[in-house]
Amino acid sequence: MADSLNTDPRSGFCTSNSTFYSKRKPIPLPANHFLDVTTFISSRSHHGDVAFIDAATGRRLSFADLWRAVDAVASSLSSDFGIRKGHVILLLTPNSIYFPIVCLAVMSLGAVVTTTNPLNTAREIAKQISDSKPSLAFTIPQLLPKLADCSNLPIVLLGSGNPISGAKFKIISTIEEMMRREPSQIRVRERVDQDDTATLLYSSGTTGASKGVVSSHKNLIAMVQTVVNRFKLEEGKEIFICTVPMFHIYGLVAFATGLIASGSTVVILSKFEMDEMLIAIQKFSATYLPLVPPILVALVNHADGVKRKYDLSSLRAVLSGGAPLSKEVIEGFAEKYPGVGVLQGYGLTESTGIGASTDSEEESRRYGTAGMLSPSMEARIVEPESGKVLPVNCTGELWLRGPSIMKGYFSNEEATASTLDSQGWLRTGDLCYIDEDGFIFVVDRLKELIKYKGYQVPPAELEALLLTHPEIDDAAVIPFPDKDAGQIPMAYVVRKKGSAVTESQVMDFITQQVAPYKRIRRVAFVASVPKNPSGKILRKDLIKLAVSKI
Repeated sequence: MADSLNTDPRSGFCTSNSTFYSKRKPIPLPANHFLDVTTFISSRSHHGDVAFIDAATGRRLSFADLWRAVDAVASSLSSDFGIRKGHVILLLTPNSIYFPIVCLAVMSLGAVVTTTNPLNTAREIAKQISDSKPSLAFTIPQLLPKLADCSNLPIVLLGSGNPISGAKFKIISTIEEMMRREPSQIRVRERVDQDDTATLLYSSGTTGASKGVVSSHKNLIAMVQTVVNRFKLEEGKEIFICTVPMFHIYGLVAFATGLIASGSTVVILSKFEMDEMLIAIQKFSATYLPLVPPILVALVNHADGVKRKYDLSSLRAVLSGGAPLSKEVIEGFAEKYPGVGVLQGYGLTESTGIGASTDSEEESRRYGTAGMLSPSMEARIVEPESGKVLPVNCTGELWLRGPSIMKGYFSNEEATASTLDSQGWLRTGDLCYIDEDGFIFVVDRLKELIKYKGYQVPPAELEALLLTHPEIDDAAVIPFPDKDAGQIPMAYVVRKKGSAVTESQVMDFITQQVAPYKRIRRVAFVASVPKNPSGKILRKDLIKLAVSKI
């Protein structure tokens, strides 16, 4: 609880407990303890008509159709297949109009949704299945081979396509069959409370082994309230383009749950493809475009061709998450696409995608910021070595506490204890500072700092500088082992088309702008920088590549 006498209204920092409090208006949570997130969403009033549109086929799902389908699928899961509260259901599928139907149906029963990346290998998927022990899986025919090692797992097929022949798959139904089912009046309805588990999403594992993040119905309800409140979506009907993956917290937050609570329409693309995304904006007169930083950078770099070929006049704002945008990128976008705002957000799977955001163009012009704390969220900046809690404008690890913070890691007490303390504080692993106006700035990942002769070098700082080079399209900086220095900064660079910039030119460019210990001492040129679905650089992949060539 904030101590108003000792809390600075400008920064939100309370001197009596060294805690930063959100400056945004608190969001009330429903008092009814026995409430699942599906019921919470479906009971919200709005004036929306169409819930989802399949961009490829043009198929539309009205809100009435959506809730009828959710009820039918939930009824089939319960009555036909015995799914009960606490059972885990796996979704292995690209984005589709069926994704939110399955999620909402599963959670309405008190069962648990676990998702996985369709690009994962059969081995990676088998590991997640072994860990989460799903009772049933939903997938598309094309992805069945990835479940070949799980022959006893009952499968419901999504969409069309010919299933793989052979008896090794236990196919029990199709989603269309389930949707045609008349909801049963006698199906088992178990009491679901807000503290019950709703989702089991596996974190990207950029700094270690992938772990199952356990989120409650309360976590998701708080997230929905934050999303709806942030965009003031109840004030008018909006159309969102969905290209970010629904299996990821970003997609789940924005599309499978959050936006339908406001009556907004979501246009779903099965995967990201720049031309298809731009065609969809034009065809469906989209107003909002959630994306990750690399897509926004591409829109800036190819703006002339984009504007010549597509009509994007309906677009009001792009929403960027995954990493803060630089001043050059924001100003470049504003110049190329006047009238289209840029809003940013910061969140983790462990915080149900909620943490901080910029909610206006004015806030986004605070360059390099991840935004201000989300409503009802608290933060601390903690010195990693000593554990000392720090004040305004001091850099340390960002800790978060609020209604959207996870319950813990699935069946992993050790990882939970090292990430979530007894008071509910989540150690984010991000080095940050909060300025005198309450804006959060992410300096780097705590575990990704390069240790050069005892000095700490933040890769993100060097990456931001590299992206200002006129001949560089993208870049990533990693620690490279060195017997004298311990580690040296190494850059992986994507040249712009037609560029012949050299290793020495890249190093000289950085040398002129940083302290000697921060200089880049090794450069490799690549076609692309590997990133996870939210746009974060997969440094571990690049480190492995670099070390393999020693």
